[in-house]
Amino acid sequence: MEATPLKRVAFYTLGCKTNQYDSEAMKERFLEKGYRVVDFREDSDVYVVNTCTVTNLGERKSRQVIHRAHRRNPDAVIAVVGCYAQQAAEEVLSIPGVRVALGTNSRNRIVDYVERAQAIKAPVNGVENIRQAREFEDMPIHAFAGKTRAALKIQEGCSQFCTYCIIPYVRGPIRSRNPESIRKEAERLSEAGFREIVLTGIHIASYGRDRQNTGNADLLDLLKDLHTIRGIERIRLGSLEPTLLTEHFIEEVRDLPKICRHYHISLQSGCDATLKRMNRRYTTAEYREIVRHLRCAIPEVAVTTDIMVGFPGETEEEFAATCAFAESVGFSRIHVFPYSPREGTPAASFEHQVLPEIRERRSRKMVALSRKLEQNYMEQFIGRKETVLFEKAYNGKEGLVEGHTDHYIKALVPGGPELEGQLLPVFLDGREKDCLTGHVA
Repeated sequence: MEATPLKRVAFYTLGCKTNQYDSEAMKERFLEKGYRVVDFREDSDVYVVNTCTVTNLGERKSRQVIHRAHRRNPDAVIAVVGCYAQQAAEEVLSIPGVRVALGTNSRNRIVDYVERAQAIKAPVNGVENIRQAREFEDMPIHAFAGKTRAALKIQEGCSQFCTYCIIPYVRGPIRSRNPESIRKEAERLSEAGFREIVLTGIHIASYGRDRQNTGNADLLDLLKDLHTIRGIERIRLGSLEPTLLTEHFIEEVRDLPKICRHYHISLQSGCDATLKRMNRRYTTAEYREIVRHLRCAIPEVAVTTDIMVGFPGETEEEFAATCAFAESVGFSRIHVFPYSPREGTPAASFEHQVLPEIRERRSRKMVALSRKLEQNYMEQFIGRKETVLFEKAYNGKEGLVEGHTDHYIKALVPGGPELEGQLLPVFLDGREKDCLTGHVA
């Protein structure tokens, strides 16, 4: 007698690395219950859409993906998870095909919610009041795909309340993961063959602050602990708040050679007046001094950043000040975001909203500046030998393998699958668009 096929589940993830980690953890919950994970483009019994609501575009893409799943299989259970569901559960449940709304907590129970919706033939709203969440929802991952770089989630939530940002309202207050749980997962990653881990979360700079009274480790303590794990050769930090990088922190990480020489330090604006309207808790002078200390301690460190253009009230003079500041700091890359009004945030009701066409024009100018700065930074490594972690075959040309230096510069070398997962010295002898080219030394 032929065995009954396993139930099928398909995932689609929008947004940040934290969402990607959460999706992998939810996949494991389904696998534990006997489901088979299939590609989102295939017919499936369950579709899980892990959504983003940071921008209007994120919400629109989330709805488009939900409609696509419903067209593919009108009888499937569609579970909408993440920030969009947290922000607008009733709206999500009104979309045809959606049977489960689950926000940014209790995702360990996603299979129960899906099977309950199927059993009662009615929608299930599993969204909780995230502002009352106080404990990190530990969703450890035990099965890993790949052999090179893996995300490791260490915290959840944010308590900064920048005036433009919806995240504190949909992710809740900061909750730090137990350091023993983090170490165990890092050890499993090492045993699975991973050479690099990327510490991720909503606001990793705040790691441990919610447990200060219990003597819990802070981010620096955590880094020192992870640094001792054999097999893990690189530890890469996700986005950081500038205020984390005190002289003491910089001096300590300087002596931890596994910490990648790449710091993504969020800026948002190079104008003090704009920073104040954003409720960012530093000035441009303080930011510049932090970068100076970092470069003095760690020569040639890569400093990347986020810059938002077109924030309410941003004049041409303020935007010019941001461009001048970014160029003077000499970032190695800038992630550029046009401001997107988010209902429920203070900035959405600010006067002097910048017109969309002006936001777009400023975005193009900032992207051009980013390309120029990135090329300037990369070219200093031509003629040098750097260690590269090889990841996969290069998609643009056959016979090449791509990887990254610890500065997060992409490098291309001739080779095949035998290089994947290896950490090797590479002589860099040229540049091709956003990559350096070379050969294994």
